[in-house]
Amino acid sequence: MSLLLALSIICGLMLHVCFSAVNTDYCVPRKTVPYQNELKLFREEGIYNYSTMLMREDLGVMLLGAREAIYALNMSDISVKNATVYWRVTEDKQRDCTYKGKKCRGLCKVECRNYIRTLHRVNDSTMYVCGTNAFSPTCDYLTFAKGQLTLQGKPEEGKGKCPFDPFQRYSSLMVGNDLYSATSINFLGSEPVVLRSSNLALRTEFKSSWLNEPNFVYMDFVDESFDSPDGDDDMVYLFFSENAIEYDFYRKVSVSRVARVCKGDMGGQRTLQRKWTSFLKARLDCSLSEPSLPSIVQDVFLLRHKDWRKSVFYAVFTPQSSLSQKSAVCAYSVSAIRDIFNEGKFKTPVAVETSHIKWVMYTGEVPVPRPGACVNNMVRKMGMNRSLDLPDKTLQFIRDRPLMDEAIRPLTGGPLLITKGALLTRIVVDSVQGLDGEKYNVMFIGTGNGYVQKAVNYDGEMFIIEEVQLYENHEPISILRLSSTEGQVYAGSTSGAVQMPVSNCSRYETCVDCILARDPYCAWDLSTKQCSSVNTLSPSPHTIQSLKKGDVSQCPPLDPVTAVELVLIPENNIQLPCQLHSNLAVADWRFGNHTLHSNNKYYIYSGGLLILSASETDAGQYICDSVEEINRQKYNQTVAVYHLQLYSDPTTGIIPTFGTEVPSTTEAIHKTIHLPPDPVPSHNIDKPSSPQSQNDSGRITHLQVAVAMLSLICLSLMGVIFMIWSRGHWECLKFVQRPSESETRRQSTEYRQILNRTSEVKLLGPESGRPCSANNNHPAVDFKGNGEHHFPPMANISSLDGLGYINDESEI
Repeated sequence: MSLLLALSIICGLMLHVCFSAVNTDYCVPRKTVPYQNELKLFREEGIYNYSTMLMREDLGVMLLGAREAIYALNMSDISVKNATVYWRVTEDKQRDCTYKGKKCRGLCKVECRNYIRTLHRVNDSTMYVCGTNAFSPTCDYLTFAKGQLTLQGKPEEGKGKCPFDPFQRYSSLMVGNDLYSATSINFLGSEPVVLRSSNLALRTEFKSSWLNEPNFVYMDFVDESFDSPDGDDDMVYLFFSENAIEYDFYRKVSVSRVARVCKGDMGGQRTLQRKWTSFLKARLDCSLSEPSLPSIVQDVFLLRHKDWRKSVFYAVFTPQSSLSQKSAVCAYSVSAIRDIFNEGKFKTPVAVETSHIKWVMYTGEVPVPRPGACVNNMVRKMGMNRSLDLPDKTLQFIRDRPLMDEAIRPLTGGPLLITKGALLTRIVVDSVQGLDGEKYNVMFIGTGNGYVQKAVNYDGEMFIIEEVQLYENHEPISILRLSSTEGQVYAGSTSGAVQMPVSNCSRYETCVDCILARDPYCAWDLSTKQCSSVNTLSPSPHTIQSLKKGDVSQCPPLDPVTAVELVLIPENNIQLPCQLHSNLAVADWRFGNHTLHSNNKYYIYSGGLLILSASETDAGQYICDSVEEINRQKYNQTVAVYHLQLYSDPTTGIIPTFGTEVPSTTEAIHKTIHLPPDPVPSHNIDKPSSPQSQNDSGRITHLQVAVAMLSLICLSLMGVIFMIWSRGHWECLKFVQRPSESETRRQSTEYRQILNRTSEVKLLGPESGRPCSANNNHPAVDFKGNGEHHFPPMANISSLDGLGYINDESEI
C-alpha cells in the first residue's frame, strides 16, 4: 500500500505543477519597446551610482548626485551638463576608513568613497547636500548661481542625517529649515533612528519595539493642519520594513510599516525627553495572490490632491522569499492611515509562560489625551498647548506601545497590480486628464532589469500600456523621478541617468493601434492622420480617444493587406509568419472559409503558422488576423495574407514530390516572395520577447495535451498497481514494451527526414499575451532570464514532441 500512496503523491504533485503553469495569469504589458539610443542619457567616465536626484523646475535643472560628484543637468535634455562639482575623499580619509574594522568583503576601495545620498532645497539658490564621506557622514551647503555649482566648504557633522554605509536604505525630508532623516547613527549600522535636526532635535527610542532592524524606504510631508476642523497638526509619514515583533515564528519575519510623527512635536518634559511623543506605526497589508510571508515595501510615491484627505500613497512590494518572482503595487489613502492612528486600537506586550514577550491587542483603558496624538483643539482646552505639557501617563503608554493593532488596508481592498518576472523597484505617479474630462492616475514603475512600465487603472481594470527598456545591460533602476511640467520621467542606476518622455504617441502609426493603446497622453487626429499628444486645454474636434472601452469604430477603414505569393512543394513543411500588433493579441488563421486550429496538420504559434507535410490540397489563400480583446469586445485586424501556389516545372509541367531535384524551398521562396511593408513599427518587430508578456497559445495547447497524457499514465499506473497489490501478482509489473533497436533507428531516420524537409522561413514577432483584468491574474513568461519557467520559442521544426511525433509514451 505504501508504494501506491507514494505514486499517488508524486503524480498529484506533478499534475499540480503542470496545471499551475497553465492557469496562472498576471498583468502583461501591451507593448514592449526594446532599448533605443534615442533616449537622453547622462553618464561620466569613472563616475558611478547615480542614485540621488533633486528636481529644481524653478531653475530649469535637475541636480544629480553620484559617487563623489554632483551635476546640474538641463531638465529638458539631461545629456546637457550645465555645471559640475566634485566632492572627493582625501587619501588620509580613505586610509582611515579601511582601518576602522568594517568588513568590506573586498569592497573597501569602493565603499570608502563619498556617495552623495542627500539633496534638498533650502531656498531659491541653495541646496543642502550630504555624503557618506568614507563612512564618516558629512553635510554642506550647495549653491547654483550664474550657471555654476559651488560647495560652501563649511562641512557639518552628518551622523544621523546621512547613512555611513553607501548601500544602506535610507530616507530624508526637508520641511522648512528642519531636516527629517531615517538612518543609522553608528558605524556598524546597528542603531537605527528617526531624527529631526533642528533647534529642538528629536529622535526615536533605542528600543526594538520602536525600530527593529529596519530598512527605511520613503518619507513625506502632509499638511493635515490645513482646513482641519479639530486644529490638528501637520504630519511626516515614514515607510519602512523591519523584523516583526508581533509574530511568534521560528525565524525572523520582516513586515512593512508606515509610521508618523507630528511636525509640532517637542518631546516630553520628564518622560521621552528629546524623544518623539507622537511616534506611531502600523503594518501595511499588501497580500499577493498566494499564501506567503508578508511582502516587503520597496518604494512609495505620494500623489497629492488639493484636499489632502484624498491624497494617496502608491507603494511597490516584493516578496521576501527568493522562491517567488511576484511584485505588487498597492495604494493607501492618507485619510485611512490617519483613521488607524487616531482611532485604532494598540498592541501591547504581555509575558507568557515560555518567558518571552507576546504582542496582543490592548483592551484596557487608554489614557487621555490619547497617546501618540498631536496637540489639537481638544488637548488645548485641557490646558496643554505643547507636547511638553502632556502627562507622564500618556507618554509612558506610547513609549511602551507604539504599534497599532490593525493593519493599513489597500484603498482597493487588494493590490492594484500584480506582475511576475523581473521584480519592481521604484514608482512615480502622474495625474492626467483625458479627452472625456476624467482624471487618470498613470503609474511609471521601474524594474530590476532596467525597464519602466506604464500602467493605469480603468474602473477596476488594470492595464499596462507599455514597458520601455531604459538600460541596455538590464541593470536595476535605483531611483525614479517625475516632472509633470516637463512631461519627463528620470531614472538613475549604477551606470547613468536616463530621461524618458511620459509618452511617445508617434509610436502608434495607425488609428486602431493608437486607440487600442488606451494611453491617456495620446489621441488620434483624424485630420492629420497621426497619433499625437492630447491638448486638454484646447482639444481639437478632430481628435478621438477611447480609454475605458478602446472603441475603434470612429477610425477610418484600413487599407487592404497585399497578398504574398508563396510556392508550395508537396510533402514540405511550410512556415507562414504573422506579426501581431501587441503582446495582448492572438492570431486567428483562416484557410478559405475555414478557421484553422492546432492539430496534427497545422501548428499555430505566436510567430505564425506551420503547415506540416503540405499536400496539393493545401494550396490556396491563408489569412492571419490579429485579435485583441478589450472589455469582452474583440477587435480583428488582418495583418498577413499568403497565397500558396502549387509548384510545377515550367518546362515539363510536372509537379515534383519530395526527393525530386527541384530548387530548394528557400531558394524558390526567395525568388517568389516580395514581402509588403511591415504592418507595425520596427521597434516591435525586432524586439526581444517581453519579460512579462509571453503567452503562446500553441505551446499551452500542447502542454495541456502533455498534462492530459501524464494524468492518464498516472491513473493507469495507480490502477494497475492497485490491481496487482490486491491480487498479489507482482510478477506482472512489465508495463511498457520498448521498441526494438531496428524500430528505433527507423523512427530516427524518419524524424531526420522531417527536419530536412522544413521550409526555412525566418520567424518574426513577439509572443502573444493576455490583457490584465481586475483580478490581476494573467500569465507572463519570462524570456529575458528573470528566473521564470518558460518554453523555448519554436524557430524551426527541430522539436516535434507534442506535434504527433511521439513514438513512445514512456518518453514523455
